Amino acid sequence: MNGAPEHHDAAPPARKNAGLAKMVVVAIGAFALTFALVPLYRIACEKVFGIRLERTAAPGSESGAGAGVQAAEKRVITVQFDGGVNSKLPWDFTPNQVTMQVVPGELYETTYHARNTSQRTVVGSAVPSVAPARASGYFSKTECFCFTAQTLKAGEVRDMPVRFIVDPNLPADVKTITLSYTFFKNDTLTAQAQGAAPAAPAPMSAP
Repeated sequence: MNGAPEHHDAAPPARKNAGLAKMVVVAIGAFALTFALVPLYRIACEKVFGIRLERTAAPGSESGAGAGVQAAEKRVITVQFDGGVNSKLPWDFTPNQVTMQVVPGELYETTYHARNTSQRTVVGSAVPSVAPARASGYFSKTECFCFTAQTLKAGEVRDMPVRFIVDPNLPADVKTITLSYTFFKNDTLTAQAQGAAPAAPAPMSAP
């Protein structure tokens, strides 16, 4: 019998399109799930297990928490300052700052105050010392009035700077370092200075 021809090729393309659409949906869902797992994993670690995961900072920047941790890890040393003069030297000599908190490896500066209380020019030389003695090898002065003799004219006042660095390799049990100076009269240079410069006139007394 010759009937109308049957068409069997319409259904397969429809099923193929439906299968392809399902695959696309599954792929999109898997992609979204991958990104969702990251915060879920972080929340699970931090909230459930108590594990904190550090977030990566952008290049060239530090998060506030990361900077705080680094600051907390820095070691701090107390440096004390002391000063005095030999009995032959007519000066007043004291540190302007008695104590300072320093971080090893960084450069710091302090000053000492000196005043010639005599009526003549006087030259003094400072001798430094560091205590405890085993810390002396870890205390470096990059600038110091002790490197050269100091000349003060009659009544002259001067602030003398000291720049120093504490070596990061300082023994861990050393928490405090004392930098002390004693000024001595340099007789040779004082004689030369007084020979070149006349003494200051003595104050006149009332008749």
